[in-house]
Amino acid sequence: MEEEYLRHNWVEFVPDGYTGRIRFYQSSGTTRERAIGHWDREYLFAVHRYLKTSLDEIYALNKTYDENHRMRTIAHGPYGWFQEEISELVWSYGGLLYFIGMETDGLKKVYETQGLSAVLKILDPLVRYTNRIMERDSINTVRSAPPLMALFEPYSEDIETAIISGVGVNHEFFEALGAKFEGAKLIPLYGYYLIGDLMGIHKGREFWYYPNYPFTIIFPMSKEDDGYRIVKRYERGRVAMLIARPEVLVVKFEDETALRTPPYGPFKWDGFGDPEREVG
Repeated sequence: MEEEYLRHNWVEFVPDGYTGRIRFYQSSGTTRERAIGHWDREYLFAVHRYLKTSLDEIYALNKTYDENHRMRTIAHGPYGWFQEEISELVWSYGGLLYFIGMETDGLKKVYETQGLSAVLKILDPLVRYTNRIMERDSINTVRSAPPLMALFEPYSEDIETAIISGVGVNHEFFEALGAKFEGAKLIPLYGYYLIGDLMGIHKGREFWYYPNYPFTIIFPMSKEDDGYRIVKRYERGRVAMLIARPEVLVVKFEDETALRTPPYGPFKWDGFGDPEREVG
């Protein structure tokens, strides 16, 4: 199935007679026209368990934050699944969260064509509220997009953890960020409106992401004369997704390419690396 079909026919993907607690969420619209997808309430908790376990095993956040050293967080992002997910995650560490919602429609194109100053002008309320909170509270954890990390640079000595996803996640950016936020844990995530966040690992000069199996299976694929084949490990291909949950079954191609990566760390299944998408 192609993305455009799902984008305009999402209701067809709700099972007939399904009685679970479904909520429809929209995509961020950062890189292309917004789409709509649905989650069962229980899936939100499944995503939380996957993220919490991964963060603890890979980045040892459970050894950083507890009742004696509380996680105090600012999160920037679109309303919807993103807000729900980051809330559950921060609360699970006994933390306190300032969520600052932002309008993300078309932001990637603005950033690439007009630069950071144009983005910050659009997001002026977010900038003002972020500065106000940073001046009044002791924030030690942030969740934001790469261009917005500049807002936290004056407070870099206080930041212990920075969770980052979206436009501009690459090796050069992380290298520069590490120099500005010395000692902070820098954690890449890959967010997608039908799935939520997928855990990332900065490996060498690449970023490898691992889906929340068995709900999500992702393989890069290449076009052949008789259809498609899964590429070999470390080869690049078009991203194909199998999303299988009680409330949704979607098999689709993304307008994105990525490397196929082998199992790594706590993950016993293949992932994908360095995804690239054209701005629509």
